[in-house]
Amino acid sequence: MTEHDTIPDSIKRRRLLQGLGGAGIAALAGCTGSQKNQQNQQSNSGGTLTLAQVKSPLEFDPIVLNDVPSAQVADRIFEGLYTYDSGINVVPHMATGEPEVRNNGQTYIVEMQEGIKFQNGDPVTFEDVKYSFEAPVNEETENAAELNMIQNISKEGDRRVKFDLKYPYGPFMNSLTWSIVPKSVRENNKEQFNKQNPVGSGPFQFEEWQEGNFTRITRWNDYWGEPMPNLAEIEFRPIEEPTTRMTSLQTNESDVIEEIPPKLWQQVQNMGDTNIESVVGMGYFYLAFNCQNGPTTDPKVREAIDYCFDMDQAVSNFVEPSGVRQYSPLPEQIAKQWGMPLERWKNIAHGKDVDQAKTMLDDADSVPDNWNANIIVPPDDKREQLGVTVANGLKEAGYNANVQRLDWGAFLDQYVSGDPNDYNMYTLGWSGTPDPDAFTYYFFTEEAHGTTDGTFYNGVNEQINQARRSADRQERKQLYQEAITKVLEDRAHLPAYNMKNSYGMKGNVNGFKAHPVLSFVVSTDYTNASIGSQ
Repeated sequence: MTEHDTIPDSIKRRRLLQGLGGAGIAALAGCTGSQKNQQNQQSNSGGTLTLAQVKSPLEFDPIVLNDVPSAQVADRIFEGLYTYDSGINVVPHMATGEPEVRNNGQTYIVEMQEGIKFQNGDPVTFEDVKYSFEAPVNEETENAAELNMIQNISKEGDRRVKFDLKYPYGPFMNSLTWSIVPKSVRENNKEQFNKQNPVGSGPFQFEEWQEGNFTRITRWNDYWGEPMPNLAEIEFRPIEEPTTRMTSLQTNESDVIEEIPPKLWQQVQNMGDTNIESVVGMGYFYLAFNCQNGPTTDPKVREAIDYCFDMDQAVSNFVEPSGVRQYSPLPEQIAKQWGMPLERWKNIAHGKDVDQAKTMLDDADSVPDNWNANIIVPPDDKREQLGVTVANGLKEAGYNANVQRLDWGAFLDQYVSGDPNDYNMYTLGWSGTPDPDAFTYYFFTEEAHGTTDGTFYNGVNEQINQARRSADRQERKQLYQEAITKVLEDRAHLPAYNMKNSYGMKGNVNGFKAHPVLSFVVSTDYTNASIGSQ
């Protein structure tokens, strides 16, 4: 194993936490900006948008932050060389156009636009770009694995940045969306930069934050780019309890609320003067098996469990309309963009056939007659209900099963042990960048075992690693197609569903758009949010 293959226990914590829902502090929403909206509208400023988040942000420095609520704020303050269009395609932002790719995909050269500046008035320089990409690795942050494929960053001419990689890395275009920070400001005081004075180049600048209470960002009127935001201010308020979030929308305390659960979807829709804005996100929720030890190391046992219940029905019962059924590790947008065999993958999943399940379990030498399957789930109702559905199916087939709901800390410690006394199965979620690598490498390779993955499945290690180190899209497609097909046929995971990035918003909110990668957008070349009179 080479140095850049070594993965610390903290690898990809951001992506894992996105799938998990993260950790944060609960708080009730206070008064919102309804009066401020009226004042701002009189000056034709676009008003204040109050957004109810699920959790409170924790920090704002993109070099170190690892939770979704923090990223939702920081993404308005900081920008990258590239960003995403309204879907999952990478497009230039600070860059003038597509990168020049050399050396069989091992070298990328990016030309920066002229006139880009930070909110303190300083120009964005090559040194700032180099620093931003190198700091997560040099400081050994939890984000290091996002960028540790970079060997060297050098300058070519006045505005050209050259990235030399350790190996051809297929998903590097997604890496180029990384946020750029001002080196001098951050180095002067990293703690202050993180929590008191984050300075970026984006259309909104940091104003004030009280953890667990609110975060306020305001329009930067000297923004270098386009468009200038319509909104004068965005105020984020954490409201953890879903029904309280919904009430805050109903009482006009919030203009927008995020994450509408299945049980409340219809209520929000029927509220009156309220719309739901949603798009399927970059996620993957699944039932995983312990492939290291215990009865579930046998593929026939895993297939028998697939016969114990109907995943389509489970998703219909517990997830829709807040999410959609997913038949592979890849979100549907990625699978379609890459031309993957979705129908073939869909047909691999079994429907419920308890007699077949019982026959297969009875015939399996690894399954004792008194087997009590241990299923662990995180503190999430949807995933717990999925675990209970599996357990009920096993009981119908003549075996017992125990569903254990754990808090996040206990779950994260337990699900990677590989010990069948800790778990035979678990339910989990994951969120990543829009590339097949993000939904395969961190589950099904030896390097991931015991860190981000408690599956310990080795059947496709070679194909996935080869695809990761190729710049040839057709070669990567073929390798991923073979690997995912084998994973599905061997049932290392049973894909379950994907969640929508969903928002309830008042009827006077215009141009606020859910986004599959960025959660939401308010100021882009295709939309510019505003808020009108009630």
